[in-house]
Amino acid sequence: MPQGKWPDGALADLAARRDALRQAVGLPGADPRALIGAALTELDGAIEALAAAVPAGGSEEPASDGLPDAFRAERRLLQVAFQRTPVALFLLEQNGTIRRANDRAAELLGFPSGYATGKPLTSFVDLPFRAAVQTQLAAVTRTSAARSADCRILTSDGSVNATLTAAAIELPGDPALLMVAAAPVGEARVGTGTAAAGRGAGGRAEARAAAASPVDPAIASMIKRLDMVTAVTRLLLDNSTFSEAVTLQRCARLLAGEMADWVIIDIDRGGQLRRQFAAGARNGQADQLTRAVRNVDPEPESVPWQVHSTGKSVLLAHPDDPALLGTRPDGTPLLMALGAGSLICVPIVDQATGYGTLTLALQAGNGHFGVADLGLAEELGKHLAIAIRVDRMFRQRSEVAEALQASLLPATLPTVPGLEFAAAYIGATQWQEISGDFYDVFPAGDDWAIAIGDVCGKGQDAAAMTAAARHSIRALAHVHDSPAEVLNGANEVLLDGDYGERFVTASLAFLRRHDRRVQVRLGGCGHPGPAVVRADGRVEILEVDGMPLGLFGNAEASRMKLELRQGDLLFFYTDGVTEARSADLTFFEDRLADELAAVAGRSAAETVRAVQELVTTFSRGELRDDVTILAVRVTP
Repeated sequence: MPQGKWPDGALADLAARRDALRQAVGLPGADPRALIGAALTELDGAIEALAAAVPAGGSEEPASDGLPDAFRAERRLLQVAFQRTPVALFLLEQNGTIRRANDRAAELLGFPSGYATGKPLTSFVDLPFRAAVQTQLAAVTRTSAARSADCRILTSDGSVNATLTAAAIELPGDPALLMVAAAPVGEARVGTGTAAAGRGAGGRAEARAAAASPVDPAIASMIKRLDMVTAVTRLLLDNSTFSEAVTLQRCARLLAGEMADWVIIDIDRGGQLRRQFAAGARNGQADQLTRAVRNVDPEPESVPWQVHSTGKSVLLAHPDDPALLGTRPDGTPLLMALGAGSLICVPIVDQATGYGTLTLALQAGNGHFGVADLGLAEELGKHLAIAIRVDRMFRQRSEVAEALQASLLPATLPTVPGLEFAAAYIGATQWQEISGDFYDVFPAGDDWAIAIGDVCGKGQDAAAMTAAARHSIRALAHVHDSPAEVLNGANEVLLDGDYGERFVTASLAFLRRHDRRVQVRLGGCGHPGPAVVRADGRVEILEVDGMPLGLFGNAEASRMKLELRQGDLLFFYTDGVTEARSADLTFFEDRLADELAAVAGRSAAETVRAVQELVTTFSRGELRDDVTILAVRVTP
């Protein structure tokens, strides 16, 4: 063949054979392997013709690019033949990186042909088949003999069963390249679960819905994402427990049901990224895998660790490294164990504070994530960060409140011969702030003093007034001889303080034993009077007058005396007991005397426990106010 020229009619014959191959592809019973072999043969012939067409001595005038016109024409022909070949073709470097993909390959993948350029071919192969494909490609590079491998190709809307046939292409003076033809086996996409519907930017269900709906697909996609943000926001706002663990668990399960096949949340604990939660499909095998994933903390080289360290999100539409999420103890990469074919990892960050990472994974047959999914995930990461910050703030405030509340109550009650003490405190279910209830039992000269009170309001200001009331009563009990005088002195102390319009109701009793009897002197300032429960079952609710402390300078505490005998019990309580409501809006105050009569003769501890359970059951656990109970019983 003369240099620089093809034989007469060669190009026409090549075009005719190309058209014949294209037509044969669509015929029933066509053999893809035979057609692929024929196409490769035609390419080999075209390459040989081009190699022979290079002029030895430059007999033709070079064009501006230094190549003869005939050479450039043949190159254009080859490019067109490659692009228009009715078989999916990938031209690979020796390391498996895609140099070019033709139109049919782009159609198969569901992406523009330029998208695949520069990526490993195996990144478009489902994880269980990657090792076998890599082995066959390496064998072709090593032996130059053609090889085939069955696998699943990852496309924009699922996975496709296909046969890959690879052959080496020898180029004079250049390293060999690999030509890989992908022949789908059937046209059905293979999914890995019903959860694929609507997931990922290229989800099949979303595409079908968009095609059937008159709404613009972009608008439909925006609505879908807005619905997801709304659902997560509603879930986070409904977190009445202020529990970080519960928040993350509920959010992960929501996302695993709507946006991804697998959701993994990792949280920073003391500078180390720890696996907090993982959620996937709800079945026996997935539950076992979920437990295994939860037991593997992110490694420093993993994607979650890098995202947390840098604060930058990662979108891997087709991850090619199975170790991106770390490995299980048996060495199995997590990405492979999950069957993940697409991955998003975003930081859980609130302004400058990073709490951890949110990782979403789609299984290979359920499409892939897109840029829009990444934006949604980043927004959800910010929502989670705000929820974690609020949860931790409330938990810290709750711990402070509990510590402060504990400081307002005695750690233990004293052991006194002839007297048995018991007490209980139950916080209101509708409030998370510090209570204003207090009680105390302490020696006062030759007597034993019992104090109980309730400050109007909640929070730190109420706690400050509670502490002032309790400690002033305890101190003044060593100065004054009667409970009324102690309460009057405490009133002056509270009036000197800056407590605004707050006030305190209180009862104070001095108990002194005489043989088998106990003399009780009682003072009250607007607090519910105690109940006297006699050993024989009689119950008397004492009426106590007096103005609350901290309001008026001339207020006088009420005074009362009574006597307790062996087996009698004096029962103190705050208005949280009497004001507890049932479902029909009746008050426990109407039942208090009867319930105390029913437990007459029991120990102080048994009486307190019984009333506590009765109040909780009566109100169905919905206490509108704090409940404080204190009982003293005369024993032998």
